[in-house]
Amino acid sequence: MYTAKISGAGHYVPERIVTNDYLSTIIDTNDEWITERTGIRERRWVQEGDGNTAATMGTKAARKAIAAAGIEATEIGHIVFATISPDYYFPGCGVQVQEALDIGTIGATDIRNACSGFVYAMSIANAFVKSGMHEHVLVVASELQSPFLDKTTRGRNISVIFGDGAGAVVVSKAKQGERGIMSCHTHSQGKHKEELTMKGFGTQHWIDEYDKNGLNPDIHFPQMNGNFVFKNAVVRFEEVIGEALNKNNMTSDQIDCLIPHQANLRIAQFIQKRMKLRDDQVFNNIEKYGNTTAASIAIALSEAIEIGAVNRGDTVCMAAFGAGFTWGSLLMEY
Repeated sequence: MYTAKISGAGHYVPERIVTNDYLSTIIDTNDEWITERTGIRERRWVQEGDGNTAATMGTKAARKAIAAAGIEATEIGHIVFATISPDYYFPGCGVQVQEALDIGTIGATDIRNACSGFVYAMSIANAFVKSGMHEHVLVVASELQSPFLDKTTRGRNISVIFGDGAGAVVVSKAKQGERGIMSCHTHSQGKHKEELTMKGFGTQHWIDEYDKNGLNPDIHFPQMNGNFVFKNAVVRFEEVIGEALNKNNMTSDQIDCLIPHQANLRIAQFIQKRMKLRDDQVFNNIEKYGNTTAASIAIALSEAIEIGAVNRGDTVCMAAFGAGFTWGSLLMEY
C-alpha cells in the first residue's frame, strides 16, 4: 500500500460578482437579511454567453492544479469529477475534461454527491493512489448553479445562497516519510433525501408532464428544509470530524486548518465553537463565493494555499454535509 497526498491545487470562479444589494433589486430581500442568516455578502454567477460551463470551469481549475503539482497533464492516470450541474444529462463532465486536456484515453469517473462531492471524490482518488493503480489522479469539482435558481421572492431562501465556480487538485503518490492523506470517512442517510433536493429533471417525471404543465417550481427548482438541514449538519459535521481525529489518535488542537463545506457561515461558526478552534484554525470564504456545492471545499483549499493560510506540513481537515443526506471528512498533512 502507498500513501496519497495533494500535490497541487487550483480554482476558477466567474468574473461576474453578484452582491446582496443587487439581489435586493430583483428579489424582496436585503443585505442585512442575507448576511445575518448565511454570512454571504456576494457570490459569482456566470454571465450568459461567457462560455463558462461546469466542464470548462473545471478544466480551468484543473490546468492550475496540474501546473501547481509540477507535472504534465499526460501524467494523469484518472479523472474524478464531482458536480450536480453537469453540461449534459449524460455523458458526465469527466470525459469533457479528458478531451480538453488531451490526455489520452484514461478513465473518467463522475459522481453526484452534491455538497459532499469533493470529499467523496477525494476518497476515490485516495483509494486509486493507495492501491498503486495510479500515480496521479485529477479531482475536479465544479458547479454551474445560477441558471437553475428561482430568482424570485418565492425562491429567495435558496437563490441567495448558491454560486458558481470550480476547484481541482492533483492527488499523487507521496514520497517516503510524507504523511499525506491519513484517512477518509463517508456516510449517507437516504431517508432524508427530500429535505434538500431538486427532483426534476428526474425520470420519475415523464416528458409529457413538461409538455402539459410546463416547469413545476416544486420539482424543477432546488427545495430545502433549511432548519432541518441546519440541525442535522451541525451534528454530522462534529461527528465526522471527530471520527477522523479519533482514527488518527489526534485532537482538535492539532488541526492547523479546518476547511468546512461552505454551506452557511453560521454552521461553520457553530462547529468552530463546539470544537474550541481558534479563528486561525478555520478557513471560510463563503462571504465572497456563496455555496458552490461540490466545488466549495476545493475552491477554499486552493485559495487557502494561495494566500498562505495552508502551508506544506500543515494538518488539514476537510468536512462536508449535504443533500442525500451525505457527509464526510478527510484528514491529511498537506
